[in-house]
Amino acid sequence: MFSWLISDPLEVGSEAPDFSLPDDQGNLVSLRALRGRTVVLVWYPGDDTSVCRKQLCELRDEWGALRQRNIAVYGMNPQSAESHTKFRAKFNFPFPLLVDQGQKVGKLYHTNGIVAKRTVYVIGPDGRIRYARRGKPPVQELLSAAV
Repeated sequence: MFSWLISDPLEVGSEAPDFSLPDDQGNLVSLRALRGRTVVLVWYPGDDTSVCRKQLCELRDEWGALRQRNIAVYGMNPQSAESHTKFRAKFNFPFPLLVDQGQKVGKLYHTNGIVAKRTVYVIGPDGRIRYARRGKPPVQELLSAAV
């Protein structure tokens, strides 16, 4: 009944659940279509809130290192495409923000709750979870997990 409140992230080594979600521009993003690339998924509670802004700006600021390793980055929460578009434009994020309406994908990844639980996953090219952590881990940890 309260699993959403006390759940842990998915286990490292497990298969990442497939999903298809629209991004802030209306494009459909499917994890299956990203197979062969390393993918970073960042669940965050709210657009343009202080910690969320800082977390996504840190990813933006390390974009060169992420691109150099061919890492795809996606932020996501249940807010609207319109909210995501404004947030993304305001801070010039080079990566899409996905709309997880109703936290359906969040439920699969154990990030759902009253607000989305701040959680970061690194998914390897084989579709397996290489890194899973709550909070705002340093980008360097994500880069290390992506190797």
